[in-house]
Amino acid sequence: MPKLSIKQKNWLLSAHVSFAALWTGTVLSMFLLSLRNMQANKGDALYAINSAINLLDDYIVIPSAMGAVITATFLCWTTNYGFTKFYWVIVKWILTTGLIIFGTFWLYPWGNTAEIISAQEGLQAFKNSIYSFDTRGVLIGSVIQFLCLVVIIGISVIKPWGRRTIKEKQEAVS
Repeated sequence: MPKLSIKQKNWLLSAHVSFAALWTGTVLSMFLLSLRNMQANKGDALYAINSAINLLDDYIVIPSAMGAVITATFLCWTTNYGFTKFYWVIVKWILTTGLIIFGTFWLYPWGNTAEIISAQEGLQAFKNSIYSFDTRGVLIGSVIQFLCLVVIIGISVIKPWGRRTIKEKQEAVS
């Protein structure tokens, strides 16, 4: 694929940053709702909070995470960043992949289960050990996800590690 012009790269980078910001802000919102969840004093309010958490996850977190990954893929493919040329790009890919796996297999199911239990049991959900475990998982998981996203954004801005050295280039120089 041909390399992008500066203007095209800037548009793609802007989209990438927008998706990352949206993902990060929404995860922070999920954390704040999870905190409020612990203080609910009505069954309907408890269900509404759990429902809002899942709504944010389904309609903002998942699409923005996908958008961030798609735009990152195109940035790596169509610019000099490449997929493995820079350590900071590799670290971002590893962290992002970890976040998506964690969100898909743990955070998402915990949120869905908490919503279902709160819909069925109202405030009695607080006495349900599965509900307690899952809501704590969403609370702690959203903090972990938020902090990882902040680290990823920091890596993107600072680019702390340089270009990888390739053995073939080293041997040719010697």
